[in-house]
Amino acid sequence: MTSAPSSLISAPHTAETERADDSSGRLGDGVVPASIWRPLCDEHERRIAERTDAHIERRMRQESHPVEDFLFTYYPFKVGQLKKWHPGPGVRVELAEAADRRYFDRRWYRIDDDRNVAEVDLESWRADRGGGAKFIASLLSSTLGREANFGCFGIHEWAMVYRLTEEQRRHQQVPLRLSPAETDAVVEGHRIQCSHHDAFRFFTEPARPLNTLQPSREGMISNEQPGCLHAGMDLYKWAMKISPIADSDLVVDCFDLALDIRTLDMEASPYDLREWGYGVVAIETAAGKAEYMERQKEFSVRAQALRARLLDALASAGVYPR
Repeated sequence: MTSAPSSLISAPHTAETERADDSSGRLGDGVVPASIWRPLCDEHERRIAERTDAHIERRMRQESHPVEDFLFTYYPFKVGQLKKWHPGPGVRVELAEAADRRYFDRRWYRIDDDRNVAEVDLESWRADRGGGAKFIASLLSSTLGREANFGCFGIHEWAMVYRLTEEQRRHQQVPLRLSPAETDAVVEGHRIQCSHHDAFRFFTEPARPLNTLQPSREGMISNEQPGCLHAGMDLYKWAMKISPIADSDLVVDCFDLALDIRTLDMEASPYDLREWGYGVVAIETAAGKAEYMERQKEFSVRAQALRARLLDALASAGVYPR
């Protein structure tokens, strides 16, 4: 059984079905009146507040959360960056008041000579970010076209604690579900096939030789595959990296997927999160493996749709895979 107790997880599953057609960055031809884009901006800020207020409150209390804080510590993006609304490339918005002009007086936007209209400045964005964006497009395209592998069962999280003492482990405030010896036995009893560089680099030294691959940053385009949970989480990173090319609804959808995946990642980990309100996906059992694979497949479908949307956004900015 699984659960999602947090305020951060209350909205993600409805994001795809509840999004209004005119709020996805495709706001029609011509200049979008302020009476239309301002409510969309306000709604975006409300959505972000729903997903981040609990994190901000914990940070003020100097408290940590083993599941939810990941999106704010592992990924280097601040809540303020998330709250900025982006209409997407090719969308021109009306600047009816001085406050509107101040809102879009930021990097990679341009305001016309009359100071009445703002839009993404594609030329300056491509000059600054075009090279990195081509790498992102190539990574997304190669992963989108690759067959998914669903046989990893989340052993990467177990490999990150393999043969560590309690003092050496991350998330020391959360106990292990099994004894250290039993935890190590799970790692040794599985074929480890992690293809994600940023997950693999957190393996303990004794666990690294047990992986069937030795993924590197240079090999990301060749190795990443659409069944990988970490590759799905990283769509949030790529959406933010190409800002303001990914419109804000696309960014939030990537954020939501990342949070949902993170939940499974930790429920299937060696950590016992039941006191935090989460379930257990016991991947050391046949039933746990079946549940993990079923949820992994669902996330892969969502991730592939988001990859296609990110590639469409990049193409609209004139950026294509190498």
